[in-house]
Amino acid sequence: MNCLSFSELCCLFCCPPCPGRIAAKLAFLPPEPTYSLLPDPEAPPSTRPRGAGGPGEGRWKLQLSERAEFQYSQRELDTTDVFLTRSSRGNQVCCMYIRCAPNARYTVLFSHGNAVDLGQMSSFYLGLGSRINCNIFSYDYSGYGASSGKPSEKNLYADIDTAWHALRTRYGISPESVILYGQSIGTVPTVDLASRYECAAVILHSALTSGMRVAFPETSKTYCFDAFPNIEKVSRIPSPVLIIHGTEDEVIDFSHGLALYERCPSAVEPLWVEGAGHNDIELYSQYLERLRRFIGQELGQHT
Repeated sequence: MNCLSFSELCCLFCCPPCPGRIAAKLAFLPPEPTYSLLPDPEAPPSTRPRGAGGPGEGRWKLQLSERAEFQYSQRELDTTDVFLTRSSRGNQVCCMYIRCAPNARYTVLFSHGNAVDLGQMSSFYLGLGSRINCNIFSYDYSGYGASSGKPSEKNLYADIDTAWHALRTRYGISPESVILYGQSIGTVPTVDLASRYECAAVILHSALTSGMRVAFPETSKTYCFDAFPNIEKVSRIPSPVLIIHGTEDEVIDFSHGLALYERCPSAVEPLWVEGAGHNDIELYSQYLERLRRFIGQELGQHT
């Protein structure tokens, strides 16, 4: 997340409409798209989509660029469904469903970090899903990848609502079979949705308490114009919550993870990864160990 200029600091405290724009500069770093969607040539004509500007309910094929750095074969890529659906705010939201595990009990609805898109995340999703025995459903925020519109806090909430309803209606997956997983900025829509809908579980990976607390670490209260107020919503999550944070996180300080854990009544034993930063928690062995124990053992005790 970027530092604020003096003019932006003045704007923050003098002009309440401006914090939203500052939050966008702090949080949203959409990369150049690393994938494109092509109409599936093998699909029946009646199911072929009419283009990215059309309804998007037809069948698409995912074409990855070299920058996606895909680590698997075409066979794994062919297990991936991609489609476009429209949010309540009028944006086309690109969604991806990966069948990683044939007999998976859970599907992870994954909200990714701020500087990646679905193309860059596809290899990670395949590896993660196969290792924790879950299918993975993900989506790109407005302004990311093949999703239209511009990134904003309001669009984040509309985007995950669209993904949640698409997962349920298109694939018939019930809430008790969905694990909401948010990473970094992805914890913002995840916490918001989890505070409104019950699901199997919630995982918050390198989560922030609020935008103001990231920009100004001495902030101790939530102002009415604060962006991304996870700290005010996390106490309303009824589902079990696993919080994961690196003790040396250089982007979102470890104190954010601790504060969210203390505020969340449904939190389970957290994972504090000693020495880990913001973008390398997945490289530590205890990451997968904790996820497997949470999903494979502890969730059964909550049902």
